Amino acid sequence: MATEALQDRFQNLVEDHKKILYKVCNSYCKNPGDRDDLAQEIIVQLWRSFVGFDGRARFSTWMYRIALNVAISFYRRESVRSRHVISGDEHLLEVADETASRSEEVQDLYQWIERLDPLNKALALLYLDGNNYQEIADVLGISETNAATKISRLKQTLRQELGDKQYGTR
Repeated sequence: MATEALQDRFQNLVEDHKKILYKVCNSYCKNPGDRDDLAQEIIVQLWRSFVGFDGRARFSTWMYRIALNVAISFYRRESVRSRHVISGDEHLLEVADETASRSEEVQDLYQWIERLDPLNKALALLYLDGNNYQEIADVLGISETNAATKISRLKQTLRQELGDKQYGTR
């Protein structure tokens, strides 16, 4: 395929699935500058890998897999860096303006997801995005049974934590 046609196809597919990019970046980075950096890294890696996209998996599954792998690596690298650098303008919830219109329950859910480790954060995002266990397993490179078990445990933990908050036992 000619380079220009390949670029057009890539840009169209990324544009059609840009919500995946937003979800991953917003979930792994609080700071807007870091989100922009992560988005750029993800797009670069998607482009580098695009010649290997053979269409056997859905584009969204392929994109999630790359985006989450890049985000987890970025998160680990930034975690090490942030131990040594403290930004005076960083806030606990940088995306407050985006969450202001959300219900309290949805805000609680996003705050809970923010506290998860990278793998569980990826599981939660994929599940909430409507992916089935097999699709989640394909993206994360784990078995379908493992994905189902981990999601079941996440649901149980979430019920306990939100139940504790609801009934004031937290």
